[in-house]
Amino acid sequence: MPIIRLREITDMDSKERSKKLSELRAELSRLRTMISAGGAVENPARIRQLRRTIARIMTIENQEKNKPKKTEKETKAPKQTKAEKAEKPVKKPAKKPAKVKTEEKKKE
Repeated sequence: MPIIRLREITDMDSKERSKKLSELRAELSRLRTMISAGGAVENPARIRQLRRTIARIMTIENQEKNKPKKTEKETKAPKQTKAEKAEKPVKKPAKKPAKVKTEEKKKE
């Protein structure tokens, strides 16, 4: 079971996410230090959960940072419906002058 659900992460604002990220990194660092010192960890799967949760938070942060921002034109301009697009007149190609045959040219 994840430490924090994805919905909870997306509901947080950026400051809360960065605070939670630093807390999780500190806990992960503490657990890794215990392992390297030769101590036994109560729940070894907790390390994996922490790593994945940190990755989830960072992913959401990057998605929000790289989200394209809408300009005023995009927000104010109404979209055309299919019916409105179909109402536009179709342009016909201009007629080309008829070619004069070489025999007719010679006669003139």
